[in-house]
Amino acid sequence: MRASRAVDLIRRKRDGEELTGREIDFLVEGIARGSIPDYQAAAVLMAVYLRGMTAGETLHLTLALARSGDQVPAGALLPPVMDKHSTGGVGDKTTLVVAPLLAAAGARVIKMSGRGLGHTGGTTDKLEAIPGFRTTFTPAELAALVSETGLGLAAASERLVPADGRLYAIRDVTATVDSPPLIASSIMAKKLATGAQTIVLDVKFGSGSLVGGRQEARRLAEAMLAIGAGCGRRVGAVLSDMDQPLGWAVGNALEVEEAIGCLKGAGPADLEELSLELASLALCLAGLETSAAAARDRLSALLHSGQALASFTSMVQAQGGPPGLTGSPGLYLPRAPVSASVTAPRQGWVARLDARGVGEVAALLGAGRLAHDQRVDPAVGVVLAVKVGDRVEAGDVLATVHARSAGQVAPATARLAQAFTFSDRPVTPPPLVVEVLSGE
Repeated sequence: MRASRAVDLIRRKRDGEELTGREIDFLVEGIARGSIPDYQAAAVLMAVYLRGMTAGETLHLTLALARSGDQVPAGALLPPVMDKHSTGGVGDKTTLVVAPLLAAAGARVIKMSGRGLGHTGGTTDKLEAIPGFRTTFTPAELAALVSETGLGLAAASERLVPADGRLYAIRDVTATVDSPPLIASSIMAKKLATGAQTIVLDVKFGSGSLVGGRQEARRLAEAMLAIGAGCGRRVGAVLSDMDQPLGWAVGNALEVEEAIGCLKGAGPADLEELSLELASLALCLAGLETSAAAARDRLSALLHSGQALASFTSMVQAQGGPPGLTGSPGLYLPRAPVSASVTAPRQGWVARLDARGVGEVAALLGAGRLAHDQRVDPAVGVVLAVKVGDRVEAGDVLATVHARSAGQVAPATARLAQAFTFSDRPVTPPPLVVEVLSGE
């Protein structure tokens, strides 16, 4: 193929034409091998962002991304093999709760996670806040890990879905993150590469999400259900509200510690609720429970008995983390040296808590990326003290900033204060889970 081919395909997509499967294969292969440079990859992403993709293009892009590297061999793991993914949110550490819950219930959980995008956090960044924790594996190593412990959490790498890893980084710095076909194909390619037969998706909407409103989230969920159906996978999706952060902590080490608390049965109510909802759906899709109520009862027992925590502890050890992490997380997780509180300017009820604003504060502190090659600071972030519907008095603490330096405090606290809106009347918090969709 001639060198100008990438330019021709960029032009065609820019003009709204549908690319063939062969053309998509050419682009993905070139991006994976580096023969298509970053500036052309960025142009492809922007053309897709502006023009969209048909269902056929999206399915083929997903398959091409999954084939861009090695895959976990079919049959390498005994069923049921499960995976879970979130479309991105602020304070979303559900994977750290859901995955060990499912492993404790007898599933094999093989999870390929991403890094933070824009104002949203990434599971890989959270896990790498754990000293010594390894996230890069060959497919054979990942299969062996899951066979041994029932649970493995890995990052996309040069071996596993390498084209997606490269596109993921470029999307983050080219304002092309919130594109439904790019989100759907990125997520589902990782699921296909791991060989999971049951996939549960947390599709978020609201200010802290990557997809906007509820209808956009539903369309994204339906796109991923269609990809799953086209590939013979059992896929379900939960639509969840991300207008305010999930849980109290936003920031990598802070969120790991909060997830450990949840696995001890002492986590935030919203984090536990969403985790149980997602895990229950997975068990029902796999045929391990006949009803959501029965699945939830079983999973709640695993959570509060310590069995899910034991699964998490085994996974941390198997992937190189300290064996004492779950017993004393404060001894192992990094801590930011500077902290400062934001206080309520008046009495009233919290009417709104802008998740995107909180996520942007965390990113500015260093918990996220402003450039694709930027290293995150695992220690920094924000810990909330109130949520929508809570009553406050003037001077009450709304949130605490955890910063690397004193110079970061003033701009961070000023921006964080803007995330809160108050009412003179009581406010009812919005529902967290608004809809459950199943490809069954």
